[in-house]
Parts: sequence; structure tokens; C-alpha cells
Amino acid sequence: MQKIFNQPMNYYCLVAGLPDLQKDDTKGFLSPGDLLAEISPQLSLGDARLFRLLYARYDNANFLSFLRDKEAQLDPFGVLGRTDWEELIRLMQEEDYSRDQRLLPYYIEYFRLSREDEDFLKGISQEDYLAGLYYAYAMQSSNKFVSSWFEFNLNLNNLLTAVFCRKHKINPEKLIVGQNEVAKILRTSHARDYGVGGLFEYTEEVIKLAEEVDLLEREKKIDALKWEWLEEHTFFNYFTIEKVLAYTLRVEMLYRWKMLSFEAGSEIFRNILTSMKQGININA
Repeated sequence: MQKIFNQPMNYYCLVAGLPDLQKDDTKGFLSPGDLLAEISPQLSLGDARLFRLLYARYDNANFLSFLRDKEAQLDPFGVLGRTDWEELIRLMQEEDYSRDQRLLPYYIEYFRLSREDEDFLKGISQEDYLAGLYYAYAMQSSNKFVSSWFEFNLNLNNLLTAVFCRKHKINPEKLIVGQNEVAKILRTSHARDYGVGGLFEYTEEVIKLAEEVDLLEREKKIDALKWEWLEEHTFFNYFTIEKVLAYTLRVEMLYRWKMLSFEAGSEIFRNILTSMKQGININA
């Protein structure tokens, strides 16, 4: 896979102009889409690629939706629009995509596999298979903050999935995403700490918060853990791209909660629980 290279650069005016964020904010910040439009033009080429990587999860969903139905409604927070996907799918079909910077390498890999092997998913959902490729690509970033953030999220989501599967006696093999060491161990371990206590420093904390019976409260605790991780890993970054990326990730969390009323949120998480019981993994 192609690595993402980045040259250090400071963004004094950009960072100084970002409003302060608190965990319980419900206003005073831009939506993720508006933030993308505001920040992207101010970044260097290398940093813009790192920034785009955070938004690729929206593009991932749009990519799969477009493959299923060219008329499907696409997430507006994706970097690539319908016209982009029409062009890019055609280029991949014609194998004429080598110079198109819009295509992240794992899209090409997924598309190629889907054409060459009808059973390439091997029982894994399309979303989880693509997520595995996405995480693998992002974790190769030469930017330590980016690679660490994606590894942290992969391990966090996979451990939560493993805890759920053990509780409900579900085989986690097809539900764990990715191929890093933690993922491989979680697929088979029966240890109390799921075999990853020495590899993932948040193991005990995640196992404990996974026991929270109130699904909304559990999600809030997960976001609080992510928020603390971002603060810890950007403490000595003042005007760097890392500060911008962490700010964007916090805005995404706040925006998600802003869009959910208590009633709507409860229904969404009930649906997530039902889906997981049916053997479908939901990974952010």
C-alpha cells in the first residue's frame, strides 16, 4: 500500500481562530461538512491528505452505497460527490486510475477483489471488510498521530465487539475488523483480558465501560475516552496539523450528539444492539 508522507508545518492563524470546545458543547462549532470546506484550503498538500483521511469514513459508506445503487443517497460529509464516484468507478473498470489522486489505494484494492473473486468477503460484511482496508492504510501513515489514532480506534472497536460477542455467545471471528496483532488475538482468545492486556493499554478501562447497561451512557463514555486520548496525544502540539486533526475529531463527536435527541438516540442504539445480536458488526 502507498504510504502517506507529510512535511511538518505550523498553522498559527488557523489554530488560533478555532473556537474552544468542551465535551458538553451543543453550539458554537461548525458542522463536519462546513469544517471541511473551511480548513482544507488552508492546509499544505500533504496535510490536506491527512485531513481527508479523517473524512474517508464518509466516503467509504458512499463508495459502497454507489456500488449497490447509483441513485443512492450519499452522505453529504463525504469529500467525493456523485460525479466523482461516477468517474472513479469508470476509471477503475477501465483500469485507468494510476494518476487520479481522488482514489485512495484501498478503494482500488476492494474494487479489484470484488471483480476477481465473488467470495472475497468470506462471510465478512462489506462495511467491515472495507473498514479493515481503511484502518490498515491509515495505520501506515508516516504521521504518528494519525497512525496511532486509527490503531487506537481499531483496537477500541474490536475489543468492544469481542466483549459483546462473549457476553452473547457469538463467534467473533467474522465480526472483528482488520489484521493487526490485537485483532488476530481477539478472534480466538478466551482469556479474562481477551489476551490483549499487554498490547492495548486501555483494555481494562474498555472492558469496564462495556459493562454499562445504558447504551447511551456507554456511547458517551466511549467518546469521553476518545476525547481524553486526543487531549493526551496533542498536549505538546500547539499550531500543528495534529492540533487541527484533533479539533476536527472532537467536532465530529459533538455534532453527532447534537443531532441526537434522547429519544432518537435511544432508538438508534437499540437498533445497533439488535443488529449486533443478529451477527452484524457496527464499527465507527
